[in-house]
Amino acid sequence: MGLYDAIRDLPFRIADVQQEVHSQPISPEFIRKTTIIRLRTVANIRPEGGDGLGEDVTYDPNEHEPHRLPQLDLLGEWTIDSFSRFLAEQELFPAGQPEHEAYRDYRRWAYESAALDVALRQNDTNLGTLIGREAQPVRFVTSTRATDLDGWLALYPDLRFKLDPTPAWTDEVFATLSARGNVDVVDLKGVYQGTNVDNPPNPDLYRRVAEAFPDAWIEDPALTPETEEVLAPHRDRITWDAPIHSFADVEALPFKPRCLNSKPSRFGSLERLLTFYDRCAEEGIALYGGGQFELGPGRGHIQLLASYFHADSTNDVAPRGYNNGESTPGLETSPLDPNPLMFGFGRF
Repeated sequence: MGLYDAIRDLPFRIADVQQEVHSQPISPEFIRKTTIIRLRTVANIRPEGGDGLGEDVTYDPNEHEPHRLPQLDLLGEWTIDSFSRFLAEQELFPAGQPEHEAYRDYRRWAYESAALDVALRQNDTNLGTLIGREAQPVRFVTSTRATDLDGWLALYPDLRFKLDPTPAWTDEVFATLSARGNVDVVDLKGVYQGTNVDNPPNPDLYRRVAEAFPDAWIEDPALTPETEEVLAPHRDRITWDAPIHSFADVEALPFKPRCLNSKPSRFGSLERLLTFYDRCAEEGIALYGGGQFELGPGRGHIQLLASYFHADSTNDVAPRGYNNGESTPGLETSPLDPNPLMFGFGRF
């Protein structure tokens, strides 16, 4: 029996739907916004609350304006599978085509994760119980585009990192970061197009990265004849993130990877995500988790999934405080206690 079979027939009811926009200033030019989907049950009878929560991590802040959010008729009785099939037929961007097609999956994931949360609560259970897995402490890294890590390391000397190298990195930057030995993933962002983090293929950068961080995963390179030649000796360290929305995308890769970055919101539906977990286990493909700068319950969801499926990996699922531009004292450290809710999909 597959993982999705364990939850597909779980029944639940929705009495009300609410949408709450959260925001966090990142820079003078950018405010991060996400929308919390709240599926309300008939009555909140448990200490944790009876609502099901999900988070739409669409990056375009304009898409979180109230007039651009969908108004779906979700009241009534559902199963996880019937709810998912209904969503597949709905227009989740009624105001027009989103800037990136991936945003459709992000929004669908918000509703599907909220549905799983409310269904688990109404059936007095949690995901681990249904799939027969116990949540494990989650090892995590923190992701940053910065190169000056001194402030963070002064507070958390054992902190490990996922970094985004660019051609602007000097020899001194490479030497300093390499000498510390605390970089687990280098994200080349070579497959992004039309975003503010695009990093076109650069054979010289790829060579410098591979040599400076010999034990790190090399994520999302753009493969050209020139970059493939540079990365050929390091092929077993190449991993992928942005292209992966289903296991079919794994099968379409130029070669079978040893490891992949799993971002649940990229999959859109619970079925695609859980099938991906099943198939990766069958194929012996290791996983590590990734986040989408969640501001609300979505962060707890990805941390909990990591605790079930790839707890002892280089998970980019650090607590939200690590997303602050400034180093912040008093944060939870790795490994993270998963603390699953008794009822629902999330952490305390």
